[in-house]
Amino acid sequence: MNAKLCNADTDFLFDAILQLRDRDECYKFFEDLCTVQELKALSQRIAVAKMLDDKCVYTDIEARTGASTATISRVNRSLMYGCDAYRMVFDRMNEKKDEA
Repeated sequence: MNAKLCNADTDFLFDAILQLRDRDECYKFFEDLCTVQELKALSQRIAVAKMLDDKCVYTDIEARTGASTATISRVNRSLMYGCDAYRMVFDRMNEKKDEA
């Protein structure tokens, strides 16, 4: 965890997100919290991360998501050298899919 990010405001944000119960609540909350562009950027990044995790090549990712190569590289760096949070989330999503 990056100590530079830890503060009362960030804690409050994460505590608020943890109160969301379903996708509909997420849509409502994030629509209030973010601009359309901010939400699209976040959505694009996780889509890029999933495609990188699935071993897609940059050109395919760029074509399918519209992400710049700089964004793809930044996400790839997080996948390779970050906190493994993408991996944690993708694993949990796969577990839920397997249970269904």
